[in-house]
Amino acid sequence: MLIRSSRCLLYAFFLIFIGASCSSDEQIPLDPNREVFWEDVAYGEDERQVMDVLLPANRNRQSTKILIWIHSGGWINGDKREFEAQRDWLKLQLPDYAMIAFNYRLFDFNTNANRFPTQENDIREAVDFVLSKSDEWNISGDMVLAGASSGGHLALLQAYKHNQAKRIKGAIAYFPPSNLEALFTYNSFTALGLATILGGTPDQVPDLYQRSSPFHFVGSDSPPTLLLHGSEDLVVPVSQSISLQEKLIQEQVMHEAYIIEGQGHGFDEEVLIESLDTVIQFIQSNVP
Repeated sequence: MLIRSSRCLLYAFFLIFIGASCSSDEQIPLDPNREVFWEDVAYGEDERQVMDVLLPANRNRQSTKILIWIHSGGWINGDKREFEAQRDWLKLQLPDYAMIAFNYRLFDFNTNANRFPTQENDIREAVDFVLSKSDEWNISGDMVLAGASSGGHLALLQAYKHNQAKRIKGAIAYFPPSNLEALFTYNSFTALGLATILGGTPDQVPDLYQRSSPFHFVGSDSPPTLLLHGSEDLVVPVSQSISLQEKLIQEQVMHEAYIIEGQGHGFDEEVLIESLDTVIQFIQSNVP
């Protein structure tokens, strides 16, 4: 009887052990030698607070850096999927990089939901989330932020304003707004849009315009920066990048700036492909 009871207890313990070992909550370690791709990884509670994550094979905590793309859309639309076309090309040229694309909450003109600085705060939260996953994902935590138009604005703002840990090693921006006070004076359409998104004019909420402008956060310790802007841009005037370049020169920040003659807001396909070569060369030359 005692032997039978002991066997029953052993059997029961075995079942409990197996159940605990196979719990659905258990985290199976990632194999750093295999490529991993996830879609819609949540970094917050809102449905827009998600990211796509590509982790390369043979990654490690010492040398695997991160390229983060922030999508365009005037802070009111757009999606992380715009990075898909460039991601495959960049992956071939930068095989040691993790590639991540963010979504973020968008301003809603109908309800006035998600006014600034909602977008800035989301990017900051997303970057912090990626850094918190460095050990689990076997990546270094050193990153390059990139984006176009409003995405370029958010990339620069994060790189210049929220880089206290110095993990952002480079910033790349295509035709970005950089000084919102100056952009407000560009035309009546731009003025109306900015006043709505920021909840007032530069006279009414001057601090918010300043706090939301990458231009005002350039310092001698800002990361290397690449700017690409079309000379015929009628949405974000090229003066936005020219004035930012002047500030970078003033603060002696390593940078490259290219004014693409004849291009507007958004480059022709051939020019865009050529610009990706410039991006790759910039990263390989200036990101330690």
